[in-house]
Amino acid sequence: MAQFTKSKKFTGVTFSTLKNGDKSYYITYKLNGKVTRIHIGKQSEGINEAFCHQKRNDAINKVKFGEDSSIVRTKKKSILFTKIADEYFKYSEIHNKGHYNQLKSFQKHIEPFLKDLTVDEVTLELIETMQQKKLKILAPKTVNHLTQSIGTIFNYAINRELIKIKNPLVKLKKIVLNNHRLRYLNVEEINLLFDKLKDNEQLFLFAHLALNTGARLHTIINIKKKDIDFYNKTVTLTDFKNDTNYKAFLNDTVIELLKHKVTSLKENDSILLYSTRQSNLGTYLSKKMKPIFDELFNQELDLKDTQNRVVTHTLRHTFASHLAINGTPIFTIQKLMNHKDINMTMRYAKLAPDSGRNFVNDLYK
Repeated sequence: MAQFTKSKKFTGVTFSTLKNGDKSYYITYKLNGKVTRIHIGKQSEGINEAFCHQKRNDAINKVKFGEDSSIVRTKKKSILFTKIADEYFKYSEIHNKGHYNQLKSFQKHIEPFLKDLTVDEVTLELIETMQQKKLKILAPKTVNHLTQSIGTIFNYAINRELIKIKNPLVKLKKIVLNNHRLRYLNVEEINLLFDKLKDNEQLFLFAHLALNTGARLHTIINIKKKDIDFYNKTVTLTDFKNDTNYKAFLNDTVIELLKHKVTSLKENDSILLYSTRQSNLGTYLSKKMKPIFDELFNQELDLKDTQNRVVTHTLRHTFASHLAINGTPIFTIQKLMNHKDINMTMRYAKLAPDSGRNFVNDLYK
């Protein structure tokens, strides 16, 4: 027989702990003088005590006021969260450059969790539960992007007067991130990577562009033939994070790779899109590069060791690190990385040859 534990916070909410560690939630209330127990759902399905408390209040209101009462009718008419999400993404498709990635992330990670819930049922407690569950399978930064998307959808619906409630995520605390990635590839490792990729034209070109320009993944995949200036050995890049364009220099190796590639391309063709099946090119390249990075550099590292694991963004970090190691002035590095804030560039200052190493080595001689 199941053993029920009472909620310490909400009256009439109980749960039983299953053999697999999951929790099965119930609500209890009196109906015609008899105690009624109703199963609401499992913790693994996104159910928590706060959600059960809301469901119990709904049930009690129905008992008190009947199905046709104004209270019940109001609840029945409460709009589904997925409905306001649909409205937001129609707007986002026109006004948001990151629309496609945000929509795919929503469909994969948010929609299954909040499906069939009204906006009133999407509570702070429920989103905090989602936060914890997603942290087990996703990086903290990704989880923050998910909760930010939910908050954005609520703000859109509130501003457009589609709903008249307060945004439940106003008091949600973001997960604290440690964004100071320590890892960069040394020259030997760079050569090892190039050797591994040499038989794959697309990945080989991508790695060279990333290590030669220091651009972000989304920037590199949007390079078109018309952006390349072979005479001056430069490429015009679009920084989608800062919403700016800037120039990057290309070395002779990359120039030769590009000359070979662009002969069959039209001016507006992407230089890295090799097949119509690669419609989401960023995701495709990331998935192709991950097992290569893991095999070459990540075998003994924990999955959560984000500071030391080599990922696609490590190539950008490598570019800036070697600029500093070779004595490039910090303001030049800022320009080449297209950093808006010099403080973002200063993390590389410690790698500069004049950072003090020689002074320390010469001490006490």
